[in-house]
Amino acid sequence: MTDTEPERFLEPTQESGRAFVLRDLQGEVVMLNLLRFRDVADYAATPELTPATPISGAEAFDLYIRHTLPHLRASGGDLTFLGRGGPFLIGPEGERWDLAMLVRQASAASFLAFAGHEAYLDGIGHRTAAIEDSRLLPLSEMPLPG
Repeated sequence: MTDTEPERFLEPTQESGRAFVLRDLQGEVVMLNLLRFRDVADYAATPELTPATPISGAEAFDLYIRHTLPHLRASGGDLTFLGRGGPFLIGPEGERWDLAMLVRQASAASFLAFAGHEAYLDGIGHRTAAIEDSRLLPLSEMPLPG
């Protein structure tokens, strides 16, 4: 990364993973995902998953979702929202996210078990190939006021 190149976030760090566990979230957890795709998917890290012809990051992410959904649902989770993004109405000018996604999981522990499941990890290379940048925010539901 150069001084002019923006910092990118693709995977949790050891520190952010530890902080997630220490939050000790109770009950269901919803993961807010903001995703920016590569123009062309980059399968350099997982050549065994490379499609026969080049595909876009959005197409690679679609392969990731198709691979992931059965494992996510088997773990007690589900994809509850998937939406096209774009530029912010309120936020940094010029910043855009291509996709917003909400993933609900029964608990933080079930999310961690899902995220470490070998069959799920077999297809995670599609996500890596697809994503240029991302954000992942764990949310815990709170009661509505009044």
